[in-house]
Amino acid sequence: MFDKVLIANRGEIALRVLRACRELGIRTAVVYSAADAESAAVRLADQAVRIGPAASRRSYLNAAAIVEAARQVGAQAVHPGYGFLSEDADFAEICAENGLTFIGPPPEVMAALADKSSARALMSRAGLPLPAGSVQPVATVDAAVEVAAGIGYPVIVKAAAGGGGRGMTVVWAPADLPRAYAKTRAAALAAFGDDRVYVERYLTDARHVEVQVLCDAHGNGVHLGTRDCSVQRRHQKLVEEAPAPALSAATLDTIAETALRGALAVGFTGAGTLEFLVDAEERFHFLEINCRIQVEHPVTEMITGIDLVHEQLHIAAGAPLRWRQDEIRPHGVAVECRVNVEDPDRGFAPTPGRLERFVPPGGPFTRVDTHGRPGYVVGPHYDSLLAKVVVWAPDRELALNRLERALDEFEIGGPGVRTTIPFVRRVLDDAAFRKGRYTTGLVDRLLAVDLSPDPAAPTPAPPEQAAPSAPPGQAAPDQAAPPAAPEQDAPSAPPGQAAAPRPPAAPVTATRPPAPAGSSA
Repeated sequence: MFDKVLIANRGEIALRVLRACRELGIRTAVVYSAADAESAAVRLADQAVRIGPAASRRSYLNAAAIVEAARQVGAQAVHPGYGFLSEDADFAEICAENGLTFIGPPPEVMAALADKSSARALMSRAGLPLPAGSVQPVATVDAAVEVAAGIGYPVIVKAAAGGGGRGMTVVWAPADLPRAYAKTRAAALAAFGDDRVYVERYLTDARHVEVQVLCDAHGNGVHLGTRDCSVQRRHQKLVEEAPAPALSAATLDTIAETALRGALAVGFTGAGTLEFLVDAEERFHFLEINCRIQVEHPVTEMITGIDLVHEQLHIAAGAPLRWRQDEIRPHGVAVECRVNVEDPDRGFAPTPGRLERFVPPGGPFTRVDTHGRPGYVVGPHYDSLLAKVVVWAPDRELALNRLERALDEFEIGGPGVRTTIPFVRRVLDDAAFRKGRYTTGLVDRLLAVDLSPDPAAPTPAPPEQAAPSAPPGQAAPDQAAPPAAPEQDAPSAPPGQAAAPRPPAAPVTATRPPAPAGSSA
């Protein structure tokens, strides 16, 4: 096992990894930006290294500064958490070149899977079902028109190097395809440095179901069941649960077994997630594979009793997988909601500010992953995730009731600060959600209620086109909404392009002093 791990992230995931390392007797170092100098991770780590200013491209996305920090503190491995550089194959390769173990898949595997077109081709060869469409990128608008005519509308044009819900356009009619094709290529080039796109059938009102897998470097692998992540706004998840509800046991087993087969076929190692769309007839289609720990990993931990970050560390250290498939017996139901510092009444606009009140809930089978505390300043520089509330119960009804109870207890307040808790309560009260028969259209349906006109009011002019509900990985066209702080999703370099790292600006290192008696995270 490693003696010291550098944590190349911030917020709640940095704390999550730090605690897992400490439980395994591993010393920790964290990197931090100037904006995070007072963070809980900096306070609790054995060492902390400042790597740059608040802007993520000069700090958490600065591969050279992170590698120099790891060398400076004598770390053997780097844990990237999620977002930022967690799925950047170039960063993984830079780590390897500098004698550091990147806690994730090998760079060549990550590079192949980060490219959506490449991942589709690999999974298709492994026998995984894909949505109808082009497996390879379409090089011309005429080729896109031909593919769309063959599979039928609506279709979605996707960036091959896309991620985080960006670089995608839904097309409902043939006349709109040329413009959408050009628009998506331009957006992909600007966002990812790669203008390749492909076209596939757009599945309306589908379920987003994903499978957690663990694979070692010795050819062993297990799946840990399914999660449903269909409750999303602008493809940012709000509520997740495990196992996926209201699907037959046969379908859940088949999806999980298929996902594991695909992961092993491409040589995946570490903790990964394969994402699928499931239609009303329970037919499922592969979307993508995430080569990192997911934000929603706690629901899988709650129903299996397996610490996924512990397993990441063991696998990265070269140990064989510690579990056999017949030893994994999921039990009960776990539900997680994300508490973002956003105002649902203003299009989920971020509401940064100082937290004057911060009292997380407690009680049996209730877990809160957070980096918040009274006096903490939620800044505008990074994503707005403040906490994750996760509950477990023997059955789904009790789990949902327990989550409602926990949210009622959660006190968060400060000047101008708003959270997504009121909107999550609306989701939990929804009849379709309660029955487990919801789709990716749920959030749009709830928001449409807010936009319903007053019968006594004058009728406004209709918009050009209502934004459709979109399954994960499929973006609605021309959504008018504030940007959802994509900092943690942006790669430091386009996939497949090696970046010559800039020399870091003299990292500053500090060793954590002994904590005062009685202090807590």
